[in-house]
Amino acid sequence: MVGQARAKGNPGATGSCVGSHELSDIDKGALVTVYDSAGRVVATGSLGSGAYDSSSRCVFPIAVRGVPGGSASYSVQVGWHGKHRITNEQARTGGLVVTLD
Repeated sequence: MVGQARAKGNPGATGSCVGSHELSDIDKGALVTVYDSAGRVVATGSLGSGAYDSSSRCVFPIAVRGVPGGSASYSVQVGWHGKHRITNEQARTGGLVVTLD
């Protein structure tokens, strides 16, 4: 499963980034947990290095290996923040975008 996580960054900052304030745990290496539609953990991974986009948001690549097929949907959790539901198609096609605000 591949995609990206987006988090509030520090306006005007440059270089590598981390989430701001309550998202300060969102950084390279943060845990990414994937759950199947029954709520079972099926795979884990981590965030790659983040970079600022044009609106001062941190954008981190997500790559989680070993996600089994067959679930109607999945939930993805980054760090200890809430779960984000995605479809099976999003999981298979790289359409995963987790926005943390």
